[in-house]
Amino acid sequence: MSDGKGSSEIPHELRGKLSAFDSALTDVENKFEPLLKVSQVELNTQLNSLDKAKLDLVAAYSINSLFWMYLNISGVNPKDHGIKQELDRIRSYMNRVKEIQDRKKAPKLNVQASKRMVKSALWQAAQKSLQAQASADKESEAGNEPGEEKEKEEKGTKRRSDVQDGDTDKKKSRNKDSKGQRKGKGGRYMNMSSR
Repeated sequence: MSDGKGSSEIPHELRGKLSAFDSALTDVENKFEPLLKVSQVELNTQLNSLDKAKLDLVAAYSINSLFWMYLNISGVNPKDHGIKQELDRIRSYMNRVKEIQDRKKAPKLNVQASKRMVKSALWQAAQKSLQAQASADKESEAGNEPGEEKEKEEKGTKRRSDVQDGDTDKKKSRNKDSKGQRKGKGGRYMNMSSR
């Protein structure tokens, strides 16, 4: 660097990067300006505890990120420095705050409505069991075993359907003779095989 050029001269390839860094740093200062104008006491009275925690975490993360950049510019590897653990710690706190915020947004259980639903369901189940018990008592009073009346009804229905099926079979057999021919109108035979 003592080759005759001034030590204040910056290499050409770094000038663009340094000007971009300067504009980014100016942008950060402009973003923080409204926050720095308000006193901490006013901020603490205006914000709830969750917002205070978020503000403190953003401030700590921003300052540590700026220090990370400073270490990079100075030629120190920030991954070997303690700043990496600090940034990780702040990120873990940010995740905890996010979980708390998500829990607040989660749907809440309406206790009154759930009590009404359970009570109604239990009431209906109790009514059904009472009705079943009452019908069993009626059957036992009539001298039947529970379920016996149902079996009798099923047998009666079965007999009726058997009788109806038998009637249909008799009608079909009347219309046929022994050769398998069917009688048509007027008592004439029709050959079933020619059809």
